[in-house]
Amino acid sequence: MKPLKIIHIVSEVDPFSKSGGLADVARSLPKALKRLGHEITIVTPLYGQIIDKKKHQLELMEKDIKLYPNGDDGGNGNGETVIVNYWRGYLMNGLPVYFIENEKYFSGRKTLYGSTHENARFMLFNVAALRLISMRELNPDIIHCHDWHAGLVPYFIKNNFPYAAKLQNAKTVYTIHNLAYQMGMNWWDVPRAHKDFGTVKLPAFGDPKLSYVNFAKRAIMSANIVNAVSEHYAEEILTPKFGQDLHRILQNRREKLFGIINGIDYKDYNPATDPGLKKNYSTRTIKSGKIHNKKWLQTKFGLPVNAYVPIIAMTSRIVFQKGFELILNIAEEIMRLKLQFIVIGSGDKNYINEMQKLAKHNDKFVIIPSHAENQKYETLIYAGADMLLLPSHHEPCGLNQLIAMRYGCVPIVHRVGGLSDTVANYNPTDKSGNGFVFDNFGAYELYGAIVRALELFKDKKQWRKLIIQDMQESNSWQIPAKKYVDLYYAALATNNSK
Repeated sequence: MKPLKIIHIVSEVDPFSKSGGLADVARSLPKALKRLGHEITIVTPLYGQIIDKKKHQLELMEKDIKLYPNGDDGGNGNGETVIVNYWRGYLMNGLPVYFIENEKYFSGRKTLYGSTHENARFMLFNVAALRLISMRELNPDIIHCHDWHAGLVPYFIKNNFPYAAKLQNAKTVYTIHNLAYQMGMNWWDVPRAHKDFGTVKLPAFGDPKLSYVNFAKRAIMSANIVNAVSEHYAEEILTPKFGQDLHRILQNRREKLFGIINGIDYKDYNPATDPGLKKNYSTRTIKSGKIHNKKWLQTKFGLPVNAYVPIIAMTSRIVFQKGFELILNIAEEIMRLKLQFIVIGSGDKNYINEMQKLAKHNDKFVIIPSHAENQKYETLIYAGADMLLLPSHHEPCGLNQLIAMRYGCVPIVHRVGGLSDTVANYNPTDKSGNGFVFDNFGAYELYGAIVRALELFKDKKQWRKLIIQDMQESNSWQIPAKKYVDLYYAALATNNSK
């Protein structure tokens, strides 16, 4: 099969910009596809106060390009216009990243998201991406759109938007990273009278009604192929419980819905070479390596230094989705166990306040409410901790558990979404499984999983075998990238008009 020209349109790309796992995927999947021999390009916003142009050696490619966000000037030359610049950097040799610059919509903010006009920002991003692709004659076979931020691209191509006129042979793949996010506001907060059914013409760029457009819905209805970031999650979103009110639309397009589990880049996440660790290690030196990093963690975060006390870590957003409600419900019971607990991340202030109160009265509990600290110390925490706790209510894929296992940190998870696809419950009889899983989303089901993990931790021989097994698992992007290539060829066989 011939090499493909693939363009990824995505709102964040590590190491340029990052708020979560989307940026990790946007970095690793294109690199894996490039290594398979395909021609890859990425398009993303230039967040001027976050992305350092000099550090990343960005080059200005096109300046003062006049965009008509509504597609034309209305025939009288007076249509609304926005001026953008296009910059280019490289993710790796031969893999260009184009950045869309606009002071008002992307460069004037210190955060990636959270403005009061998110739909306008990312409508402009979609329009500017299409203008770039056409203007530079990139001629893609596949335009891969990631999450709602890129959701209007399939819609524009299907509906013959002027800037997509040269792209009618391109096929679109829309990836659902988290269906809870469908637009620039919570879809469930949209008044019924303003619900977007996805079938009427878009409001004009300056129209307040634009804020009610559901980008994800229009992407699902328009893309040639839709996929979710795990096989289990692809099945879950067909149900009312997980479908976020889009399950009927997804059911109607079930033949074009697929699931591919994410991977991790084994070059980026390697305990033997990771410069962020205090002591590097492999499966052969795991005991000394884990102990050295554990002692550093305990000292750094003010925990009693004891190599034989298990550390449970959480390195996720502190929100309901990640199971913090369950943890707080049984916090007192957890604190009676022989363990230490580290929580690092940002999120819900109410959860953070409750955990800070807990930390004041327990020398075994630490919370660091900082997203920056999470990014800085993430792999070091996996290297020093014994268990990763991820009791998510819903989890499309989850990367934390994959990275943690790579560092010999055993996951404790709820059987849901991608966690179900990647973590199998440990069976003490036949020694199968790679973590500890609970089936029902309840506080005491979670407590039982924690206790089972702590009991096995006491058996040093079996625990060592388990963490070595986890470190040797294959969760790289090599296999998922090949599955995406198959998906792209499936998209090429579809008809844009359907």
